[in-house]
Amino acid sequence: MKVHQIQVGNMQNFTYVVEDEDTGEAIVIDPSWDLIELELIIKRNDLKVKYIVNTHHHFDHTLGNEGMVNSTNAKIIQHEASELQHDVSVKDGDVIEFGNSKLTVYHTPGHSKDSMCLIGDGKIFSGDTLFVGNCGRVDLPGGSAKELYHSLFDVLYSLDDNLVLYPGHNYGHAETSTIGREKTTNLVMQKRTEQEFVDMMG
Repeated sequence: MKVHQIQVGNMQNFTYVVEDEDTGEAIVIDPSWDLIELELIIKRNDLKVKYIVNTHHHFDHTLGNEGMVNSTNAKIIQHEASELQHDVSVKDGDVIEFGNSKLTVYHTPGHSKDSMCLIGDGKIFSGDTLFVGNCGRVDLPGGSAKELYHSLFDVLYSLDDNLVLYPGHNYGHAETSTIGREKTTNLVMQKRTEQEFVDMMG
């Protein structure tokens, strides 16, 4: 599984083209701006895009859906809690397959009700649930500090330390990290009670 990480727009978003190297099938994660750059990667690598996957419904992660559908004919996958237009609904534990590659869906609400992470092949695409050095905000509609606490500590904290973290925004000191490194260095991943976390998140 080869990852093409592209920073797009003026909100430091990351869009990902994830390529199954055996077959040339691919998925696009969170398209928003700079679609021409994505299309160049797809064309240059002779990729067939099977799905467009949104880690959550916020506009800066979904704005490019229609444009990518027009250029690739791919189907849009979102979590079943999303109210946006999409073709395929997924829930916790579902598997997204493209070529010989698989990504498992982990429902991680907190930043939004429909937030999810995608995990496979030693990688985690964390959307706005977890950033390098931080986490997603909880003050938008559907956000919940309590839910994010449980997503971080009941779900992500128990994952393999070696998983390479591919976040939804370039907000940290590096473009990628690992779960283990975030558990050591990220303030929001330090063990505390739910109430302490809620207080910290304001």
